[in-house]
Amino acid sequence: MQSTPQAAQRPVSVLTSGRSRTPVRSTGGDVLRVISDPCTPVFLTVHADGRRRYSYWQPFDPGTGRGSCYAALPTDECDALHSTGRITFGEAVVDPTRTTHRVRLARTPAVPTRAAAALPARTAPHRVRAA
Repeated sequence: MQSTPQAAQRPVSVLTSGRSRTPVRSTGGDVLRVISDPCTPVFLTVHADGRRRYSYWQPFDPGTGRGSCYAALPTDECDALHSTGRITFGEAVVDPTRTTHRVRLARTPAVPTRAAAALPARTAPHRVRAA
């Protein structure tokens, strides 16, 4: 069998972007966005061996053909949000192999925009009666 002659050995140019090849790390803001969505319940599952997993159901997206599965959130970021008081855990549902908690945003009281003591007292202007 004869080998086909290759085109003159041209260098292959590889198009690269200026971005790093390291995986993109989500931020606490991305995690909070998922947790704050009322249509996306997020759960913490603590297994009997101590392994923790934060997850939510990802609905099917007909546009991309992806979804209809459970998706995990980064455990270290969720644990950091819990330790700083940004998220809370609901009542535990316990079975022999795991404990499941609902994860929600922590409720924080509304902070007034100005402190009441900082406002000057309003006084009525003194009017002089014309004679």
